[in-house]
Amino acid sequence: MTTSNAGSQVPGPFASDTDWFGHPRQLARLFTTEMWERFGFYGMRALLTLYLTKHFLFSDRTANGLYGGTAAMVYLTPLIGGLIADRYLGSKRSVKFGALVMAAGYFTMCFGGEPAKPWVAIDGVRHDVVQENVADHPSPGAHEKRYVMIDRQPLVIHGEADGTVSLIAADGQVARHVAGDHFQSGGDRSAVTTALILLGLSLIVIGNGFFKPNIATMVGELYRPGDTRKDGGFTIFYMGINLGALLSQTLCPLLADVIGWWAGFLLAAVGMLVSWALIQFDGGRLHAFGNPPADLAKDRGTLIFLGAVVAVPLVMLLFVNLMNATPAAAGGGIAGYILALPLMGKLLFGTFIISVPAILAYAFVTGNRAEFHMMCAAMVMITFNTVFWTLFEQAGSSLTLFADRNTDLHLIGSFQISAAQTQVFNALFIVLLAPFLSMLWVALGRRGWEPSTPVKFGLALAGVGAGFLFLVWGTGFASGAFKVSVWWLAGLYLIHTVAELCISPVGLSMITKLSLARIVGLMMGVWYLSIAVAQYVGGIVAQVASVDTVGGEVTNPRLSLETYVHVFTTIGWTSVVIGGLLLLLAVPLRRLMHGVN
Repeated sequence: MTTSNAGSQVPGPFASDTDWFGHPRQLARLFTTEMWERFGFYGMRALLTLYLTKHFLFSDRTANGLYGGTAAMVYLTPLIGGLIADRYLGSKRSVKFGALVMAAGYFTMCFGGEPAKPWVAIDGVRHDVVQENVADHPSPGAHEKRYVMIDRQPLVIHGEADGTVSLIAADGQVARHVAGDHFQSGGDRSAVTTALILLGLSLIVIGNGFFKPNIATMVGELYRPGDTRKDGGFTIFYMGINLGALLSQTLCPLLADVIGWWAGFLLAAVGMLVSWALIQFDGGRLHAFGNPPADLAKDRGTLIFLGAVVAVPLVMLLFVNLMNATPAAAGGGIAGYILALPLMGKLLFGTFIISVPAILAYAFVTGNRAEFHMMCAAMVMITFNTVFWTLFEQAGSSLTLFADRNTDLHLIGSFQISAAQTQVFNALFIVLLAPFLSMLWVALGRRGWEPSTPVKFGLALAGVGAGFLFLVWGTGFASGAFKVSVWWLAGLYLIHTVAELCISPVGLSMITKLSLARIVGLMMGVWYLSIAVAQYVGGIVAQVASVDTVGGEVTNPRLSLETYVHVFTTIGWTSVVIGGLLLLLAVPLRRLMHGVN
């Protein structure tokens, strides 16, 4: 059992609990700690998909699958990390260990080596792709050229809408047509650097499992049960997350463009070390919070830390299996699809399907009737939560690739940003809007007008769908180069940000209010497990939006735009409908919550 509120150990951390903008003063340190941790994570995330497709020359399918798998594991491991903190380590010790492991992961990703060498195979004959003026950084250069030499003639590769490939001669004439199934593209990459990128991602996954659920649990401990400021406190905490993202998604891509990929990842590692130092050297300010169980008979920290090290190669094997997975054969049905899932997919879906009813059964046996009802309401909203994050987290995969391929990135005049930096819109809008949403929830709560948590969730689901539909509307104004103004993408992120503020900080607060106190860390892990499932499914969605590339660049911008429009339209309307369904369920869910808002 965690030392929730630390009431039995130290007198009154609440005696001066309005020292920081009306909130406990300890919130400021946790806010800053999370800001720097997210600085590292989102700096890495801004670069990852582009790094995989441009430096390593993985196909869209492989890169999106690997991105989705990484994000999924980042949210799966908190289920274990929360349980370990509840039973053995305490939240504070878990956070410090996780920070160091994540920093090691970012440092490892600095060693990407030489870029992969592109090639194409035409009718089974392989040809090296000649690249001119191509630099190894996130943003494409204005004078980049890629072509193959066939019969001493340079031929530019152009993908056609019907799936065929045209080879264009210097005079603009089509020298040859190639059937789609007779054309392949890829890249020769170092096995050592590929292993290093998987090692780095695995370290990040393990470290985040210790860090992510427990920093939020510590925030929850700052407030008495029933404290109406808790939603506002989590919203402020959430603003810290996005302040870190705002800085890193601006600076890490900038360093990657100016210096090299390694510099962007190195800056992420530095941010992570700052996060660790804030907890390690807290000056006693967090003495009352995040401590191990008071009745712990033996310190098992060393054994747990060794187990985490052993887990790293196991996670690497999951990534290798994910990269080598083949799609399910047509006509196999649901059973065929499940059997064809990589090990990571089976692990995620299996864990979610088992953990939800198991925890509800535990609540039924050990809790009273009201507690069981509240746990049921929490589980319903956790399930709907998966839909939101499946679509929202396209930001790091399909939306980033859309920004790179089909977006005019000029903001004003000749000033433009990079595709990796477009993710900063979400963080910027969070920082601008979060204080107002926090004040709004507090003001409405005082008057009894605050929307219930299920209503906020339903609005969030409808909102994330509306964001995609807004971008689809903007594609109708695409230029002759099949590029959409970056302001349409910014509009999507504005809508998505408002939706996010209705679900994510509110969801974290919901878990601490509806959960049985003795398993709040575990429930925080289940919350992140639902996001893990969403991230994995989000990778599958992004794979549907895959576009053929040569040397990391698309060969047909028009076909690329049409592909993204089709996928974004489908998921947009689907989310709007699901959000409407949750709004209809809001009243019965509110009854199950027994007055908790």
